[in-house]
Amino acid sequence: MPENRIMLDVLKGKTVSPPPLWMMRQAGRYLPEYRQTRKRAGSFLDLCYNPDLAVEVTLQPIERFGFDASILFSDILVVPHALGRDVRFEEGRGPLLTPISAKEISALSGETFHVNLEPVYDAVRQLRAKLPDETTLIGFCGAPWTVATYMIAGHGTPDQAPARLFAYREPAAFQQLLKVLVDHSAAYLIRQIEAGADVVQIFDSWSGVLDEASFELFCVKPLAEIVRQVRAAHPDVPIIGFPKGAGDHYRSYRQKTGVTGLGLDWTVPLTAARELQRDGAVQGNLDPLRLVAGGKALAEGVEAILKALGNGPLIFNLGHGITPETPLAHVEQMVKLVRNASWR
Repeated sequence: MPENRIMLDVLKGKTVSPPPLWMMRQAGRYLPEYRQTRKRAGSFLDLCYNPDLAVEVTLQPIERFGFDASILFSDILVVPHALGRDVRFEEGRGPLLTPISAKEISALSGETFHVNLEPVYDAVRQLRAKLPDETTLIGFCGAPWTVATYMIAGHGTPDQAPARLFAYREPAAFQQLLKVLVDHSAAYLIRQIEAGADVVQIFDSWSGVLDEASFELFCVKPLAEIVRQVRAAHPDVPIIGFPKGAGDHYRSYRQKTGVTGLGLDWTVPLTAARELQRDGAVQGNLDPLRLVAGGKALAEGVEAILKALGNGPLIFNLGHGITPETPLAHVEQMVKLVRNASWR
């Protein structure tokens, strides 16, 4: 891997000033050029599975803002889709699936899994060829718990009660579902790395709704197994884990899963983030609404993070994805604040 991809240096534990910068959901609806491409694509899944258009939207924020990393444009639900489950996206409602029953889990088919995902791998290959050499390319997948919540409920819910009840009432079936998702998610990440991804990130967007025992069983153990499988194939490729809402579990999550970098949501206190940074690189954790607000709120948020974490291995990012109503001028302001942190 080229030595000028500074995000890779940070993930090795080095301090870089200014820190590398990118945003979760950086290719998205806040960009007018994305909205135009999205219209041309047809459905959201058509955009995910059209390599040329997926590459186009992935490159848009790099061309506009010059971020240090580019994350593949796709969705965490392509994994259940590739396993034969129906997935569709409706405007204003988000992803919709037919809820899976305990009896249907054994029927999940991985026979054409990689064939179905070949457009994604093609997009990764094209991206690595087209991105600036210094730009880190990030592949990703959803964590098994988070993906399972959508497969069970059929849609997003405020507290993922359907998945939690399923796991309590049908523990054997739920563990079977997690195992299917672990093995196929690991294989998916390995193929992305082989296509050109420098780093992979695993999103556990719903880890914060679980109690301690469930967090260990549904989040930590599956992630540790994915990390083991990916490392067996590609021992030197960094893995970032993002267990949103993990709170007091962040440290044990890192220690038990073995992830290289730790993505922090915006609720993590900076004093706690600094302690977590002692064990390796952290990523985050600006409140996305500070970016929407701009001005003083944004400047204060950026300054606080850089003062607290800038003297250690830090990847500057939001504490969750950028929201569609974010003004472009505020993103430009954030980039300037991070790049020109002369007050530090």
